[in-house]
Amino acid sequence: QVQLVESGGGLVQPGGSLRLSCAASGSIISIDTMGWYRQAPGKQRELVAIISSGSSTNYADSVKGRFTISRDNAKNAVYLQMNSLKHEDTAVYYCNADKIYSGGYYSYDWWGQGTQVTVSS
Repeated sequence: QVQLVESGGGLVQPGGSLRLSCAASGSIISIDTMGWYRQAPGKQRELVAIISSGSSTNYADSVKGRFTISRDNAKNAVYLQMNSLKHEDTAVYYCNADKIYSGGYYSYDWWGQGTQVTVSS
């Protein structure tokens, strides 16, 4: 059974940094694109950053230059380094894997349970 588990959220002051981690567990052969999304109270879930299996990246305009996404294919993990955090970055952050090959077949659109990031003084 595949699972995505996030860690690294917490409370940080404006201008501070956090690093989120997400590890996929199970008998995984490969994962295609992985990414981070976030959902603030009263708002829809939005894309933060995605990274392909070949490490091509794409970012939301609101985080460009401040956040960096990376992955470790050997560990089936994806990371989000968040610098210069702002109040508006406060949200629950979710890890996503769009296509996983495991147990002889592909499965799609896996999500972690979410980790809270709060930016407050």
